Amino acid sequence: MEGQDEVSAREQHFHSQVRESTICFLLFAILYVVSYFIITRYKRKSDEQEDEDAIVNRISLFLSTFTLAVSAGAVLLLPFSIISNEILLSFPQNYYIQWLNGSLIHGLWNLASLFSNLCLFVLMPFAFFFLESEGFAGLKKGIRARILETLVMLILLALLILGMVWVALALIDNDAASMESLYDLWEFYLPYLYSCISLMGCLLLLLCTPVGLSRMFTVMGQLLVKPAILEDLDEQIYIITLEEEALQRRLNGLSSSVEHNITELEQELDNVKTLKTKLERRKKASAWERNLVYPAVMVLLLIETSISVLLVACNILCLLVDETAMPKGTRGPGIGNASLSAFGFVGAALEIILIFYLMVSSVVGFYSLRFFGNFIPKKDDTTMTKIIGNCVSILVLSSALPVMSRTLALMWPPLFIQGPQLSGMQAVPGRV
Repeated sequence: MEGQDEVSAREQHFHSQVRESTICFLLFAILYVVSYFIITRYKRKSDEQEDEDAIVNRISLFLSTFTLAVSAGAVLLLPFSIISNEILLSFPQNYYIQWLNGSLIHGLWNLASLFSNLCLFVLMPFAFFFLESEGFAGLKKGIRARILETLVMLILLALLILGMVWVALALIDNDAASMESLYDLWEFYLPYLYSCISLMGCLLLLLCTPVGLSRMFTVMGQLLVKPAILEDLDEQIYIITLEEEALQRRLNGLSSSVEHNITELEQELDNVKTLKTKLERRKKASAWERNLVYPAVMVLLLIETSISVLLVACNILCLLVDETAMPKGTRGPGIGNASLSAFGFVGAALEIILIFYLMVSSVVGFYSLRFFGNFIPKKDDTTMTKIIGNCVSILVLSSALPVMSRTLALMWPPLFIQGPQLSGMQAVPGRV
């Protein structure tokens, strides 16, 4: 009897592992397809040649797509975990949601952390060096020579980073135990290195998010149609049409020898055409879109920004007066055992909205910074090097999002989310 129970338990464990692997594969396949369409929408079409460079670009494209899919998965895991917890609380005995359990959630978080490390330290450096490589001098040109140069560059980069961390740790903590721990790459060095990356991501989020919160109103104002209050759009379109025709006549009357004036007139004509297109779009918009959608979106942005700022202010006050309010790394009751919000499902939905709003604001703020302004992708005119830079930036931001969200109490992630455990190393940073 005991043998039958043991076989039944092993079969159940096997079927559970197969089910979880299938679900993880399907979810990642969906994210990969969506990421591929997003990248190909912005990728420069002139990069598509039928030669050696085309193969290199294609490999870099696949690696960048993989990284973007991992970033999207890391962002979506927070809402997915919160929704799963509330569903299991509402329907604890439902047969059709038994696949949604703590083992699946932990497995997804472990895979997200593993793939984040893999993309950040292996795939993206390989894609960049592979794209820029030409092969060592004296060797036969080709894909093998470029792969060899890329691998050598990766080894040198790994040795450089290892040496820098070793020197930094020796200056800060010259302890024999600390120095010996660096020899263990899997248990200490890689989680420690990922901690530094997550810290940099948190600092970047703290810098980008306030800028993004202020820029969200401007960005939405550019995307939506503003109400036409005391404006005559027909008259403005008529005036801009006359200006366009005048510029076109001046451009046709100039000789080809005056290149400077022709360039200025073409630029001015493009600006006029852009303004005319915006005015025509405002004219074609319905009254509902002009008078209802725009004010509703602005009010919604104001409410979300106010709630985010209020939560941060309350959390700062709690941290100042109450030491027990500091985030702890202890394990919680587990998935499906307790609600994450005092307001139940409504509070969880509000947390999910704030998570997405925080991430979108951080991305908008990132591209609004002067230093990263050149990273903004353009449709059908973005080089693979710039795509790799954007994928790495989004990966760093998504890796730091759970840490900053929990620290600032913009949401309180499930205490059952502890991240992977690497041989006793508790809570890989970035997956608190």
